[in-house]
Amino acid sequence: MRKTRYPATFGPADRSSGFTLVEVMVVVIIIALLGAIAGPAVFSRLRVAQEERVQADLNTVESALKLYRLDNFAYPTEEQGLEALISEPSNARAWRGPYLETMPTDPWETEYQYRNPSDHGLDFDIFSFGADGVAGGEGDDADLGNWPQD
Repeated sequence: MRKTRYPATFGPADRSSGFTLVEVMVVVIIIALLGAIAGPAVFSRLRVAQEERVQADLNTVESALKLYRLDNFAYPTEEQGLEALISEPSNARAWRGPYLETMPTDPWETEYQYRNPSDHGLDFDIFSFGADGVAGGEGDDADLGNWPQD
């Protein structure tokens, strides 16, 4: 059996080079500058994506409500709520659901709200309270619904 010998210590020729503190600081500063430049663009795009997701969810729920109306000759009452799309309400005429497999939640993980009769002159209102989870608000906290947005 042949033994391989390894040097006990590394000499000057074997010394590994690392990064100096100045080099590390330059890299950190460059990353911070890139984040400062790209950050606002990313966050504004995030808001647009959240609004688009809410609109897609509202269209899905609205379609399910229209199917419910075709079968039952009326939209669910506000007391029945959107749950009537998933499980049969006690006073349904000809429920052929479920009209939705699960109820979607908004991007802030809150259930969508349902109002019948509508406050906006529609057959019904479906809406999200926005990022703050309470009625009203502006910007990220604004309510998003199936009514025409101002």
